Amino acid sequence: EVQLVESGGASVQSGGFLRLSCTISGYAVSSNCMGWARQAAGMERAGGAKMNIAGGSTYYADSVRGRFTISRDNSENTLYLQMDSLKPEDTGMYYCAAHPGPCTVVPSTSHFRYWGQGTQVTVSS
Repeated sequence: EVQLVESGGASVQSGGFLRLSCTISGYAVSSNCMGWARQAAGMERAGGAKMNIAGGSTYYADSVRGRFTISRDNSENTLYLQMDSLKPEDTGMYYCAAHPGPCTVVPSTSHFRYWGQGTQVTVSS
């Protein structure tokens, strides 16, 4: 059974930082696309960042580029999202996602096959 478990969500003030973690089990991530998506209240889930685990290439949404960094630790089967210079509009539930194959087959958030349960991030002004 594939399980993705997120952690690290919290309430912070604008300008602050957080690091989210996603631990994956029951799944070999070595040749896959993994990413983070955000869902604000009343909004659809939208992609923030994704990464090709094998080659390390990364992709970011315009709204987070330059502030968020996606990375992984293959030895621990863990995906990270470093979030700096947080803004109130970054508030939402953050989900870890995974999909077999490169990120080119994941053109949008809805294409990810596996999802975690999410971790809440709240940024106050």
